[in-house]
Parts: sequence; C-alpha cells; structure tokens
Amino acid sequence: MSNPILNEKNFNEQARVYEGAFMTVNGTIQVAVFLALILVCTATFVWSRYSSGYMDIATMLTGGGLIVGIILGFIIAFTRNKYLVPIYAAAEGCFIGGTSAIFESQYPGIVVQAVAGTFAALFMMLVLYKIGLIRATEKFRSVIFITTASIAVVYLVDIIGRLFLHLHVPVINSASPFGILVSIGITAVAALNLIIDFDFVEQGERMMLPKDYEWIGAFGLMVTLVWLYLEILRLLAKLNSKR
Repeated sequence: MSNPILNEKNFNEQARVYEGAFMTVNGTIQVAVFLALILVCTATFVWSRYSSGYMDIATMLTGGGLIVGIILGFIIAFTRNKYLVPIYAAAEGCFIGGTSAIFESQYPGIVVQAVAGTFAALFMMLVLYKIGLIRATEKFRSVIFITTASIAVVYLVDIIGRLFLHLHVPVINSASPFGILVSIGITAVAALNLIIDFDFVEQGERMMLPKDYEWIGAFGLMVTLVWLYLEILRLLAKLNSKR
C-alpha cells in the first residue's frame, strides 16, 4: 500500500545533492521496468509450479512471498535500503504468481482482465495527474493516507482472523452488491495512491535527491501497482461469482 516515505516533506536540505548524479523521472522508470521484469519472472515460475502440479512448492513460495514481501516492505519504507528492493520484487512475484494461478483456475481469463485493468488505471491516473485534474495536495495526501491505513487495518484483522480464529471480515470478502461496492471503493483508493507516487518522483527530481532515491520511487510504484492488481483481481472474482 501507500508508502509513508513517499512525501517530499520527509526530505531535508541534507538529502539533496548539488554535484554528480541525482534522481530523475527517466531513471526511476528504468528501475521500475527492471523490478517489473524480476516480478514477472518469479511470478511465471511459481505459476508454472502450480500448472505442473507441484502444489507443495508452489504453495510454499506463494506464502513465503507474501510474508517476505510484507517484512521487506516495512524495512525498505523506513530504511530506504535500495539493495532490498529487487528482493522485494522477487518475493512479490512469488506471491502474485501463486495467487494469480489460483484465481485463474477458478475463473479462466481473469488474470488477463486484471492485468489490462491495472494498466488502464495506471494510464488514467497518469493522464489525470499530468493535466492537473488531480493534484497531490496536503489535504489529498492526508485523506488517502488515512483511508489507506484504515483499509490496511481491516485487512490485517481479516488475515489474523483467518489464521487463528477461522473467521473473516464479511464486508471485504462478500460478493453481495455491498461487498462489490466496497471492492470498487478500495480499488479506487489504490489507484489514487498512484498520484502520490507520481508526485514523489517528480518532486525527487526537482529537489535533486540522490540517485539512489530512484529505487525508492520505483519501489513505491511497485507497491501500489501490486495492491491495485490484487484489488482488481478480487473485484473481478466477485463479479464472476455472481454469474
């Protein structure tokens, strides 16, 4: 979800560089493409394990990817360690690959639809950001941060409930009309987080942050896009279950 470090207010004068290489938008895009390749490769591998019937190793990689991804996500968010970012991408790929394979087995064609929806949302948010229709103002940041944090708490409660109490939060798992509306709302929040990510990258270039911050910008984009993809996947699954 949204990263608390992706805010120019967290960078002081000492974080800037006035000599040598500094963060650029193009550099961040290049890093993001590299991370995407890592994610796709590991996701493809785990998917192939499911398809080949190696359920034990596929399940282990999927669960391990989720746990490692969450842990590394928090570490990177607060330490800004760029060397952990590729490992995070690989872990997320394992989780995405396994999750996608499971959904695809239940609803054939859903993964292609979710990928297309993710890219469509990315393009739409980029256009809205570039034309200035949506701006990353302080009020916008505050609302998105609070909403995102609230969603994260609900998901955390749901995960703990499933693991230890065999219970789940109905409102986020139900395929009822209300449950579908909730999924649409959460998907919209995930997409709006992209505005904050775009703004961070542009502000980083403008503030002449060190070159290493390109990895942090790309990390933020990956976190948001993975979340957005999963939400679209869940929404499509709910819609398909109603047929």
